[in-house]
This record gives sequence, structure tokens and C-alpha cells, in this order.
Amino acid sequence: MEKLNKAFASDNWSGVCPEIMEALQQANTGHVEAYGEANDFFTQKAVDRFRKLFGENISVFFVYNGTAANVLGTGHLLRSYQAIVSAKSAHLNEDECAAPEKFGGTKILEIETEDGKINAGQVEPFLHSIGFQHHAQPRIISISEVTEKGTVYPPEEVKALAGFAHGHNLLLHMDGARISNAAAALGATFRQLTTDAGVDVLSFGGTKNGLMFGEAIVFFDKKRAKDFEYLRKQGMQLHSKMRFISAQFDRYLTDGLWKKNAETANRMARLLEKSLKQFSQLQITRSVDANGVFVIIPPEIIPRLQQHYFFHIWDEATSEVRLMCSWDTTEKDIEGFARALRGILQP
Repeated sequence: MEKLNKAFASDNWSGVCPEIMEALQQANTGHVEAYGEANDFFTQKAVDRFRKLFGENISVFFVYNGTAANVLGTGHLLRSYQAIVSAKSAHLNEDECAAPEKFGGTKILEIETEDGKINAGQVEPFLHSIGFQHHAQPRIISISEVTEKGTVYPPEEVKALAGFAHGHNLLLHMDGARISNAAAALGATFRQLTTDAGVDVLSFGGTKNGLMFGEAIVFFDKKRAKDFEYLRKQGMQLHSKMRFISAQFDRYLTDGLWKKNAETANRMARLLEKSLKQFSQLQITRSVDANGVFVIIPPEIIPRLQQHYFFHIWDEATSEVRLMCSWDTTEKDIEGFARALRGILQP
């Protein structure tokens, strides 16, 4: 397929925002101690940013990508006979190419959900396995913020799940690949969604919101992070030139850049939803909580529309597609998509 001007396939398709690119250029000067060691001031500054936003009692580790953040972050807290409970649609379950199973030896206990969110009542049946030696032992509940179905967990829902987890000797993991979009949509702080709500480990993402590469694993109790540096190295995620991950996060968490980018993506998604509602042939299927729009489009027109703006089919059986907006999506992109759609539906 030839290069498209813009696409609604994924916020991963967008480029690097100018502020992050500038930060990378500024970091690209001279020699800096490798591997994020003590004299790497870029990494120390980035960690300080995290502590200001999440609290002082955290441990932060930078890795290359979200798969590593999810797999290593949860795997560090599990024994081989323990399991993760998550929504069936969770990235950890469906989109890590079985990395938790291969590299962590982890069994995932999945919950079928309509909106991608899980609650204590859905987790409770798995508790019957606790103490039964023939079953994998539930240990971690994992949630996505934003979920893979475009919904968000308000702080009170996260807190309720964490309370349930801790009351049954379980831990709560959050896949925060789009946590910035969730925080912006909810008008919440990162701390309200994680530290104050009782999250134990967070995969903090930025590549979907303007970074070039790199994710962060945040442990909210330093004791739980003990020896994680060895697992990160063994897991092939210790970046030698760590400053180029750290410099991005330092800038991302400065002057509300994360929020500005996320608010743009979220606002464009709402505008896209409004634009699509003018077409009676389409059906919006889910609430637009953050930067994703789910819509049923007649299957016969999808290939033609994808020639103009590429996007992924979410459910082949129902012809539901997912349209993702990014930090660089513009009103002209929305207008162009609507114009292409109109040209196909109303020739």
C-alpha cells in the first residue's frame, strides 16, 4: 500500500511530537554514562519527574516497549505456579503473542467482557482455586487504562479493584499504554489513578502519545522492585544508551506535554464520532471515552475507504472497525475522512 497522508489505524502510527524530537536532539551531545547508571543525569531527572507525579516511594525502570513492560512487570511478582486474571480483550492476553506464557511461564485466566472492564464480582470465581494444589493460583489482577475497547476506569473503580485484590492477597497491575488519554479524559492525575487507588505495578506508556520509543515500569512499593534490575537485563530490556529513553520521559512529563497531546487525541475522537453520526448507514457501537471510536461500517465499502484512510477491522463478524486518533490528528483529517466516506456512500 502506498503511503497515506494520515491513518486512523493506531496511535502507534503517528510520528514523534516536536518537543520530544527536540529533547532527543538535546540529549545527543557528548558522552553520558551508559545503562542509566548514577551519573546519567538524564535518567535521574526522568525518575525525579515520576516521583513528583506518583510519589516518593516508587521504583522506576525504563524498557524498550509495552510488551516488555507488561511481561516483565508482572512476571517479577509471580511464581511459576501463579496466574494473572484479566479481561479476555486485554493486550496482555490477546496481543503479546503469548509472551507472558513463553518468557514468564504465566497462565492468564481470562474474563469475557462487553466493555473491556472487569470488576471484583467477575474475579471472585477464580478465588476458589486458591489453596487447591491442582490449579494455577491467582496472584495478579491486570487492567488496561484505557481498555482495548476504548473505555476507562475512573479512580474509584481502580480503588475498588485494588481493595478487593489486597483483601485476598492479590496484586493489581495496570497496563497504562494509554494512561495519559485516560487521565485527560477523566480530569484525573496520574497519582489518583494509580498510587492513591492502590495499584501495585504500572506499565506506563508514551509511544502512543508522541514518544519515539520506550516505556516505564513503575513499582509502587520499592520492596517489590527488589532485584528487578537483573530481570530487566536478563529480559534483554536494559538499554545501553538509556538517556535516549529517559530524555523523552523527562520532557513528556514536563509542562503538561503528556496532557496536551492526550487532550488533542481525545478531542479529535469526539469530533470524529460527531462527524460519523451524520451517516445513517453507520452505527457507533461504544462510548467514546478517550481517543478511540468503534463503529460498524458496511463491509462492502471498507476496502474502498481504506484506500484513503487506513484503519483496522475490530470484529470481522459484525464489520465493526476501530478508528484511533493521535496527538497529531487534525480537524482536516476528520473532514477528509467524512468527505471520503460521503463520496462512497453518496456517489
